[in-house]
Amino acid sequence: MDAAIPSPPNTRIAVVTGGNKGIGLEVCRQLAGAGITVVLTARDEKRGTSAAEKLREAGLSGVIFHQLEVTDAPSIARLADFLKTRFGKLDILVNNAAIGAVEYVHDPADGSLTSEEKFNGMDRQQRLEWMFNAVRETYDAAREGVQINYYGTKHVIEALLPLLQASSNGRIVNVSSDSGLLRHIRNEELKRELSDIDSLTEERLDEVLDTFLKDFKAGDLEARRWPIVISAYKMAKVALNAYSRILARMHPELRVNCAHPGYVDTDMTMHSGPLTPEEGAANVVKVALLPEGGPTGAYFALGQEAQFV
Repeated sequence: MDAAIPSPPNTRIAVVTGGNKGIGLEVCRQLAGAGITVVLTARDEKRGTSAAEKLREAGLSGVIFHQLEVTDAPSIARLADFLKTRFGKLDILVNNAAIGAVEYVHDPADGSLTSEEKFNGMDRQQRLEWMFNAVRETYDAAREGVQINYYGTKHVIEALLPLLQASSNGRIVNVSSDSGLLRHIRNEELKRELSDIDSLTEERLDEVLDTFLKDFKAGDLEARRWPIVISAYKMAKVALNAYSRILARMHPELRVNCAHPGYVDTDMTMHSGPLTPEEGAANVVKVALLPEGGPTGAYFALGQEAQFV
């Protein structure tokens, strides 16, 4: 952890998970540039410390590093204790940490080509198809993806909730994806159930994900009408979207929203995305900095409010 950096009493405090690279790093940069004290978190202490140092060297003095592994309860507890002791509150939580929930196979394309050269002339769908063909979906990767992308985020929120409630304007931004829209659920009964946010519970989401993983392991995704392309990533984001809406219903004192940054050039997309990390981060930061009293329980795509379907 970095040494404590003084901040004025009225300064807003933000935590960004998965903040050492890609979209997360740019979210840290843009929030810090807006005068917010940012706690950049990453599971790798060396990489996280280096990322925070680079931002400070660029003139963003209010960036602090703290280690966080979202699937490790003691790590989450240490972050919560640090925030409580150092600041006594948390104003903004950006849950960005995620994985692709797939195994990446060797890219058969010429490794000497840059991303720009490799994808020149390809439209969005062609880039997506290239990426899907360069990954392999396995049960172990699917299970890990659900644990990190859904349960890791949920456990961080649960631990930091009292600190967010201590803020006069606490807000949560869950970095989501258009892969998590309900249109990807091919079981119409389940789609209706996930749409009924007034009745949906966290326990039911647990049951849905447990059933999904069992069917994945049994090779029954097609028969049971689950998503069949990057299926675990989609289901984790579907669950995250639903949980965000449940949370917004349960905690009207907070602003809880989902933000789809777009198809971004990151390690997760094997740098196939047409948007830069700066552009993707701007779509997330816009939601994090919505005016007080703005929407809650909403989904934003590329910075604009949209539908969960």
